[in-house]
Amino acid sequence: MKKHIVCFGDSNTHGYHAENGGRFDETMRWTCLLGQKLGEDYLILEEGLCGRTTCFQDPLHEGLSGLDSIYSCLMSHEPVDLLIIMLGTNDTKERFGASSACIALGLKRLIAKAMSITDCWRGSASNILVITPKNIDKEYEATEVGAPMGRGCAEKSRGLGAEYEKIAALMGCHYFDANTVVTENNHIDYMHLTKEGHEELASTLAGLIPGLLSD
Repeated sequence: MKKHIVCFGDSNTHGYHAENGGRFDETMRWTCLLGQKLGEDYLILEEGLCGRTTCFQDPLHEGLSGLDSIYSCLMSHEPVDLLIIMLGTNDTKERFGASSACIALGLKRLIAKAMSITDCWRGSASNILVITPKNIDKEYEATEVGAPMGRGCAEKSRGLGAEYEKIAALMGCHYFDANTVVTENNHIDYMHLTKEGHEELASTLAGLIPGLLSD
């Protein structure tokens, strides 16, 4: 049986294309590229939702809390060999009033929920890779998304790496910071990956993931 890898994230896992408001196709999204690079022994399951948070309920849109959907997601894809979580960008929105540390606590709550779903894991042992998303650039404030995102998003985003690394260690998860390989965001909203960013992330994860999976 193929190794099942669930990629649970937001618009940067969905593949949002800021230049046209659509979605990068299957030749461009990091999830699809990852599958191509890993080969036929792996099944990459795309679970990216634009606007998704770790655990916060958005007063403007329904169904965006990762905590509320992680059970159905993991159970629908069982047996799961690896869960990749790349969330936090949307949690920085001013309307949630959450600091970097509080966003990390939301991630901790999501991880704990995922770990508790013992029936979904192959062999009942959870296996989770936490990825800190690419930081939001300060320039977002002057774009169309600046007003609805609110103030302070770039600053909170920059603080996620240190907080997420601590949470990953505490919860016994693997950890990776996308900022170490993704060169830049697009120059339209300054928070979504470019085509090149998707390739950079996929290439690095393709080298990392086989070592996180047992035979």
